Amino acid sequence: MKKIFIVFFLVTACGYQPLYVKKDEILFKKITLIGDKQINRKILSSTEIKEDKKISINNEIIVESEINIITTSKDAKGQPATFKSLLNVEVIIIENGKEIKKRTFNETFDYNNIANKYDLSTYQDDVKDNLVNKIIEDLNIFLNL
Repeated sequence: MKKIFIVFFLVTACGYQPLYVKKDEILFKKITLIGDKQINRKILSSTEIKEDKKISINNEIIVESEINIITTSKDAKGQPATFKSLLNVEVIIIENGKEIKKRTFNETFDYNNIANKYDLSTYQDDVKDNLVNKIIEDLNIFLNL
């Protein structure tokens, strides 16, 4: 009986907390968004980042996003054969005029060309959404630490 109690005590007292537990809102006095508006809106709506001008802490968050689609190879006719989507999001947290945290999140995805341009555009939008979702997961971990 003592062994069971000791094992139970050690397991429950280790301080384990899951990373993806939904926490309270993260309030900033000012939010600055630079770059792709669609990506920035999705980041703000999917995280608990909120702007509140009334808080006493003088802090600010800057989110700068950029997506690039690069042709990585061409076929014999000179038409694009493969593409690479690169998504970069830089997050800077400033408190009392001093930078306290800065992190750059990068995600890439390679894919083949599609003959139908509408289908290619739709596929690129899906790739963009998936890359943003991966960055949001990493950003939530970064902000909750």
